[in-house]
Amino acid sequence: MFQWDKNGDRVAVLQMNTELRHAQLELLSAQCATDRLRLRFSARDLAQHGQRDVLRKALSSALALHDYYTHVAGHVPTEESLSLFGAESVDDNRVAEIVIQTAHYLHERREHFRPSGIPMSDEYRRAMLPFFSDSLLDQVRIVILKGERLSNPPFYNDVKACGFTNLPELTHMSSVTFEDVLVFHGEIIDRSLFHALVHAVQFQVLGVEQYADQFVRGFVRTRSFISVPLEAHAYTLQSKFAGDPRQAFAVEEKVRLWANQGRYQQ
Repeated sequence: MFQWDKNGDRVAVLQMNTELRHAQLELLSAQCATDRLRLRFSARDLAQHGQRDVLRKALSSALALHDYYTHVAGHVPTEESLSLFGAESVDDNRVAEIVIQTAHYLHERREHFRPSGIPMSDEYRRAMLPFFSDSLLDQVRIVILKGERLSNPPFYNDVKACGFTNLPELTHMSSVTFEDVLVFHGEIIDRSLFHALVHAVQFQVLGVEQYADQFVRGFVRTRSFISVPLEAHAYTLQSKFAGDPRQAFAVEEKVRLWANQGRYQQ
């Protein structure tokens, strides 16, 4: 193991932090994969039916990582640990404020873009009808931004001050759904349209307040946008659609099932 000399070693520190960033990205990838697994199967399912050698190796790796990083955390000075783990220290009152701000922002953006939105074209409607109801496809409006991109919500700076540094950047997304208004950056492809419509169904089933509540609390819990159950489910259904667009299924049924089972709150 590397031993620091009393004067420090800048080259070693640089190398260490480079490797730390690489490890963090790999851990995030593993977290996302595990969250997708967790959202589909219970711990009992995995314990009873998981391939034994793969499960044993996964458990061994996870326990080793937990032990190591717990040991590291024990050496972090108290004041620094508050900033490193700030997301865990956000009290429920602050989370509730962020939920209100998020719901207000989503609805305000819906009201802003709705008048300039256009109905779905016949071509897109035919492609999406095997998966979504007539009433939803009639209701949604599409906005294609040209020469501009969405900016982040005005309350992002306050949220970042609470310790959340990996918030989703709206300007980099292919689309954002504001209730029944789908806003796209540039060309629409079937997969991105399908994904945006899944979120429209989630808004329809949950309502904007509950959608905001479950999204914010999911992000607080996972600290990863793609691991928020609402987002993870949209990607799962999008992958199912992309795998075989000819195999019809009812998205609303699957969303209602997850909502009724409380899986958006896991």
